[in-house]
Amino acid sequence: MTEAASAAEPAAGGRIRGTVAVLRQRLPFTSSVVLAMLVLAVVSGALWSAAEDRAAYPFVAYGLPSLEAGRWWTMLTGPFFAVVPWFYLPMVGSFALFAGFAEWQLGTRRAMTVTIGGQFVSVLVATQFLALCRNSGWLWAERMAGSLDVGFSGGALAAVAVASATLRPPWALRLRAGLCVYAGVAIVYVGTLADLVHFFALLAAIPLGNRLVGSRRAPSAGPDPREWRLLTVAGLLLLTIAEVVMFLVPGDGPFGSTEGVSLSAPELAVLVLIVVPMLNGLRKGGRVAWRWAIALSAFVTLQGLAAATVYGLADVFGADYDTTGLPLFFVDNLLWTVELGLLIAAQHAFRVPSRRRQRRHAQGPGAALARTLLGRHGGSTLSWMTTWPRNTYFVREDGRSYLAYRRHAGVAVALGDPIAPDGTAAATVTEFTAMCENTGLVPCVFSATEATVAATREQGWQHVQVAEDNVLDLEGLEFRGKAWQDVRSALNKAAKQDIDFRLVRLADQPEPILAQVRALSEEWMSGKGMPEMGFTLGGLDEAMDPATRVGLAVDAEGTVHGVTSWLPVHTGAGKVGGWTLDVMRRSPHGFRPVMEFLIASACVQFRAEGARFVSLSGAPLARSGGDGPARTVDRALESLGRVMEPYYGFRSLHAFKAKFQPRRVPLYLAYRDEADLPRIGLALSRAYLPDVRLRELAKLVSSSRGR
Repeated sequence: MTEAASAAEPAAGGRIRGTVAVLRQRLPFTSSVVLAMLVLAVVSGALWSAAEDRAAYPFVAYGLPSLEAGRWWTMLTGPFFAVVPWFYLPMVGSFALFAGFAEWQLGTRRAMTVTIGGQFVSVLVATQFLALCRNSGWLWAERMAGSLDVGFSGGALAAVAVASATLRPPWALRLRAGLCVYAGVAIVYVGTLADLVHFFALLAAIPLGNRLVGSRRAPSAGPDPREWRLLTVAGLLLLTIAEVVMFLVPGDGPFGSTEGVSLSAPELAVLVLIVVPMLNGLRKGGRVAWRWAIALSAFVTLQGLAAATVYGLADVFGADYDTTGLPLFFVDNLLWTVELGLLIAAQHAFRVPSRRRQRRHAQGPGAALARTLLGRHGGSTLSWMTTWPRNTYFVREDGRSYLAYRRHAGVAVALGDPIAPDGTAAATVTEFTAMCENTGLVPCVFSATEATVAATREQGWQHVQVAEDNVLDLEGLEFRGKAWQDVRSALNKAAKQDIDFRLVRLADQPEPILAQVRALSEEWMSGKGMPEMGFTLGGLDEAMDPATRVGLAVDAEGTVHGVTSWLPVHTGAGKVGGWTLDVMRRSPHGFRPVMEFLIASACVQFRAEGARFVSLSGAPLARSGGDGPARTVDRALESLGRVMEPYYGFRSLHAFKAKFQPRRVPLYLAYRDEADLPRIGLALSRAYLPDVRLRELAKLVSSSRGR
């Protein structure tokens, strides 16, 4: 052995001892219980000889027979043992993971209370449930009432379920969905005493989790489309895993034997082949996958209804049918019916069309006309957003100009300036207003420039500044001087670390790149206390448009450190004179100044291609400091901006863009009179957060003020 190797061994041992010391200091409860489990396993011999085969097992294991015999101490001794030696690995490992996570998140005292309390409550409730049901003729309950068990799994599951309330969305829902899938499959299709204990542990812990974690509770705005998708995926996954379990591990659970209910090998293979791509499509919000899931769930539900009808008629006419497994069959079909209802309730979360339909939709009547007129007449830095889905188009009678708008709460919220030939913008607004009046809608124009405000002012409209565009002229741009120090440093560091800038069409990128981009976006959204916004803020769906350019920061190993998307700014006569920054996503663990690098690199490349300017876009409810708001509406927007800042960081983003020395272009909300403002405010909230109810939004805003 070399001297270097000899020196490395003590160093490695020192690191391990240091890690153990940190864990014992930070996780004293978890480490003490794990140590006690291992010591008792060695001392008692349970580590190499099955505990259930020993005469002392009834005096150690908990269950209804032990409690009825007065062996109350088994509630204290049982958690520290495993039934058979090989169970120690999953038992000790899962306890260390679940209870350790809970102790890390909640603190030692609270985690200890939740874990021990969860173990006691789940075992007591399970045993009392069996005591009530064993004489009812339920064979499974009678069989389980005479069984014993050991292990700390009930308390560990309760602890991790409670601690999940401290996680940011969507991780809290993901963890809870995973626990529920496991517990649901186990209790329905396997049904041991341990499964019953786990079921009651989660049944008690998940609803109480938000209250038990106290101030450590993570902010939540209720299920957003992504979380609705996750719920449907979890339900379909539970049902598929259940079919696999019934095939591989046939048993006799609470609802009877799986014999005659489980699928055959070919049937199971077909189900898995259908469901796997369906799960991926549902995860992404695909409309086609949602329709297939609806069809599958409806088919199984109708199958159950048909079977119920047949058995009902057979009972009426006295026919003799084998009812083995019938209760499990109906429970299985009931779960599919629940999944069908969940899919129907979550239909708003599945609006992503197939790629073929996306290309066809882009050439549809509304979008096609909008893109044609935009290319012909040009528009503002936000005008490309008028071509996005969910917009409705008002087109003048001559067909030469349009306004894109969203209809919410009886308000037609027009987005940006009219796309119109020179000198006709005011007439377009006038006709748009007339259309609104004839259809009972309140008109307004959001994120309008000074030119449109002037046109509406002539009609007696009011206006208020709602954002500030940040425009950077590319001609003569040089990153010199003290003001550009951060940008120069980012470019230099990227070169030293072999981080490359790529300006691409995202839809053309290979799947490994797309997967990383999706992961960055998901991780970025998980840090928000509210759902992702829309309207003037695009996401990855909009970035997939072939007309949109996407900047990627990729290192030598192919890792994506950051993503930006750029929308074309048409200046008329079919020319693109500039680009507008939209999506900004970065890895919190990657190249730190990646945004400075991406924006500066894009500016250089766009200038080389002949662009005259780029817009770093405006952040809603953020603007440069001035004399201070004077009007009531200004003060209301200022207050709303402060409330929204912890969730979306619009003002922080606005301050970040200032390092590029842009010129400021005010953006306004133009409206007819102050009486329209309450409805306009409601319409804007629904435009930006179309899937969040007003009550949920008000509750979240109220809670943020309380904090």
